[in-house]
Amino acid sequence: MGAGAWFAYQEAPPIPDEVVGPDGETIVTGAEVQDGKEAFQQYGLMNHGSILGNGAYYGEDYTAETLELKTQHMREYYADAEYGAAYDALDSGERSRIDALVRDELDTAHDGSGVVEYSAAEAYAHEQVRETYVERYHEGDHDRGVPVEMIDSTEEAESFADFALWTAWFSHTDRPNADHSYTNEWPYQPGAGNDATGSAMIWSVIAMVLLVGAAGAAILLYKSVKLPEPSAEGISVPKPGDVSVFPSQRAALRFVPIAAGLFLAQVLLGGLLAHFYIERAGFFGVETIFGVHILQLLPFSIAKTWHIDLGILWIASTWLGAGLFLPPLLTGHEPKRQGTYVNVLLGALVVVVVGGMGGIWLGANGYLPGELWWLLGNEGLEYLEVGKVWQFGLLAGFVLWAVLAIRGLKPLLDREPVYGLAHMILYAGGSITLLFVAGFLFTPSTNIAVTEFWRWWVVHMWVEGAFEFFIVAIIGLTLVSMNLLSRRSAEKAVMLQALLVMGTGVIGVSHHYWWIGMPDYWVPIGSVFSTLELLPLIFILYEAVGQYRAMGESGFPYTLPFMFIVASGIWNFVGAGVLGFFINLPLINYYEHGTYLTVGHAHAAMFGAFGFLALGMVAYMLQLSIDPDRWDGSWLRASFWLWNVGLALMVGVSLLPVGFLQLDVAFTEGYAAARSLEFYDGGLVQTLFWARLPGDTLVIIGTAIYVADLIRKRFVLRASEDDPSVDDMAVAEGIVGDD
Repeated sequence: MGAGAWFAYQEAPPIPDEVVGPDGETIVTGAEVQDGKEAFQQYGLMNHGSILGNGAYYGEDYTAETLELKTQHMREYYADAEYGAAYDALDSGERSRIDALVRDELDTAHDGSGVVEYSAAEAYAHEQVRETYVERYHEGDHDRGVPVEMIDSTEEAESFADFALWTAWFSHTDRPNADHSYTNEWPYQPGAGNDATGSAMIWSVIAMVLLVGAAGAAILLYKSVKLPEPSAEGISVPKPGDVSVFPSQRAALRFVPIAAGLFLAQVLLGGLLAHFYIERAGFFGVETIFGVHILQLLPFSIAKTWHIDLGILWIASTWLGAGLFLPPLLTGHEPKRQGTYVNVLLGALVVVVVGGMGGIWLGANGYLPGELWWLLGNEGLEYLEVGKVWQFGLLAGFVLWAVLAIRGLKPLLDREPVYGLAHMILYAGGSITLLFVAGFLFTPSTNIAVTEFWRWWVVHMWVEGAFEFFIVAIIGLTLVSMNLLSRRSAEKAVMLQALLVMGTGVIGVSHHYWWIGMPDYWVPIGSVFSTLELLPLIFILYEAVGQYRAMGESGFPYTLPFMFIVASGIWNFVGAGVLGFFINLPLINYYEHGTYLTVGHAHAAMFGAFGFLALGMVAYMLQLSIDPDRWDGSWLRASFWLWNVGLALMVGVSLLPVGFLQLDVAFTEGYAAARSLEFYDGGLVQTLFWARLPGDTLVIIGTAIYVADLIRKRFVLRASEDDPSVDDMAVAEGIVGDD
């Protein structure tokens, strides 16, 4: 991947010094393209629509739409020039001649110079697209869900059009000495000469063959290694009442209500975002009653930004709290003032959350002048929206967490080898911190292809590499604290799963590089490793099912946390595994990229896998922190089923059906048509959007019950020990002494 980073800078599509018309006049400069990228980020347009297929799916994809508009306007220009009539008024033979003329003009190679020469037709089309984008993104278009003055000035709107048209240019222009465009012929637009490459077909077939072969090899390996079935027989599981709670654990538990508040805000925003697809400028008639469009107060782009960031923050906050709650269980060790330092970390988290969320709104609305818009406000890149200062605060928080984890795990770190379980926690946390640094390797002036290369290092490698490694290590610690695994067995299991997860997930990031302006050698690399990512998920699913059978043994006190672990394994297999494999086949992804199938995959994988694991840890932490006589898991159990049923309805009844309809339109009519307002306003699609309401409602109700349950449990927490020792912990003495 390091070598790929070097090539990313060498192979990125060039930003021309200037684009000139047929008589040599300058139409647009490289500086104006750069200004357009800054406007694209500052005003949150990546969370309204998408660029190169990446971003939100509410608005159009700017690359595909400008390519479509450019093609249409060039046809109109030539129809008038050649026949003195509108394109639609021509007969089929005349239209075919015009189509071929436009296609041949667009499907040409770049000569590698710093100047791009437009034909008269291209110059005309460029000006028409500029006018369209000024009317839409500066003057506003409520029918499309665009608020008035989404982009502050006419000049900035024109620059944004220049930037979008540049991405359209390198999507239809072939690389020097190549027979495909910079984006490997994406998006699908036959009128501009864009169609799926042979490489996409070949490597899709190879990926399917590889999956079948690898699955067979995995079954053979499993059958050749005799592993005992999970069983609770003969295991002495410490009961919650036998475990003391120390001050640092009470402090770590405070992460939970903060995360729950973020969770509730996230699902409420999710309900609003879903409704925006039905009423683009309203909310059940509120704007009629009060005379104020909710779109002007809270545009889709800002609501979507908050929705994504809150999802990341509540899950990460829960896991950070769990990582600080577990060490005393295993060591009986309470470093001096550990609880105070945990509270400091929690306070820093609150500052970053409030500052980051507020900065997004201020930056997107033009209240932060100069460079402050991306330093303190809205950097405007999906999943990395918060300003660079707040990102640095998150980075500092990860470092502080690692220091606190080292302090808490020190008795284990001193005794175990470098591949020990406690070390694994630190390696995983360190990987998260290290990969987050990739988000500091670009600025708003960086080429969009290079920006996307580094952004996916943070987004994908976090989720399917370091973060999954971290979760596996935390779950290993949890099972050890329950006496369900010996420390040695947990170490072996964590190392094996880390090898499988990171060995496939890290290089698997390359499936995000196929259509963003990176070279075509990423197609075979991404195909192979994206396919292999499914295998560890199969093992995790099998493990979860085995644990489910074992936890049915009578007397097991932690059934509720294990229900979440099992649900996570199932959703991880469905969302990240089955749906992830399907949409990451190159030929499917060519047409599917940036459609609702990705939305279904993302919701099932992110909430279903990582969210449920985090909530399972909350159930375990709460059960240990409450007097057994006062423990009541009924509300949390109700939330569990509401979340699962709601997510299943959301994904199965609404998201996936819409996605398959989009895939059909993309394949038969072109990608721009699949992302158009006309598609979203279709009768069947609108019905499916309404069909999402029951699932969303169940998820929201489940979250509200969860928050209410945390509030009532706050008053029955046990008092913490003031003078902790190993003898106060049911498992610590055995763990520390297990050499």
